[in-house]
Amino acid sequence: MTHHLPAGGAAGPYAVDVTPETAGWGYSSLRVLELEPGGIHTFDAGDSEWIVLPLSGGCTVAADDDHGHDTFELTGRASVFDGVTDFAYVPRDARATVSSAGGGRFALTGARCTRRLPARYGPATGVPVELRGTGNCSRQVNNFGAADAFECDKLIAVEVLTPGGNWSSFPPHKHDEHRPGEESVLEEIYYFEFTGHDGTPGLGYQRVSPSGPGRDTDVLAEVRDGDVVLVPDGWHGPSMAVPGHHMYYLNVMAGPGAERAWLICDHPDHAWIRDTWQGRPVDPRLPLYTAPERSA
Repeated sequence: MTHHLPAGGAAGPYAVDVTPETAGWGYSSLRVLELEPGGIHTFDAGDSEWIVLPLSGGCTVAADDDHGHDTFELTGRASVFDGVTDFAYVPRDARATVSSAGGGRFALTGARCTRRLPARYGPATGVPVELRGTGNCSRQVNNFGAADAFECDKLIAVEVLTPGGNWSSFPPHKHDEHRPGEESVLEEIYYFEFTGHDGTPGLGYQRVSPSGPGRDTDVLAEVRDGDVVLVPDGWHGPSMAVPGHHMYYLNVMAGPGAERAWLICDHPDHAWIRDTWQGRPVDPRLPLYTAPERSA
């Protein structure tokens, strides 16, 4: 199994196309759709639920199934480094069409599921923006599809912004064992983008290390715009942004548990770092932006 998928390796209509079949697991999916101005793309949700998330540009999402027709206008954003975006939820067994007058790039985050929930619009104003860590472990998390922020059956998805020179996904953690109330089993996808500098593209590094017998995923990857890292198991982190280039990654997670929950276990060699954060300031560069305020 290849766990680091460099940009440009997908075929067909998607720049990224990770399915349970291609990843060799049971639930999590990610597609990145690039549309020219006036472009249209239709896909079948099949046995998965999906969130359509603009990475750059805006779009219209139409969802059709036996329960009716829903259309959502997504304002989107200029880039993942410019603001929180609105999004659309597409239920399983629906047929969805994404169209964009101005063109853009759109993430389709998916998870196999059993329940059919209604199609819905997720406003940017409703996305919780969280700051985690302190000092050079500081990062920003846009919890648009977190388990406690937006209802799905299986899908959990968040965005993480890490200022240049910082480490995120630290301390290394895992979620590959079922331990009720302590740890949940979740397959995870990392999709990366970076800010450039004077025409020089950004880059970073991603580590995944084995967590025990039968859980032997081992990755140390230099990652660039559009790269993907698959985490079926193991300690994952740190995600390292090189100085001068902010790092963005989109996390997509799902698993077999009856409870949709993000329960993690920190690596015992590094968990102590959390105790040093108390009372220390967050990186002053954060937040890079906040969610727009709700109108009165």
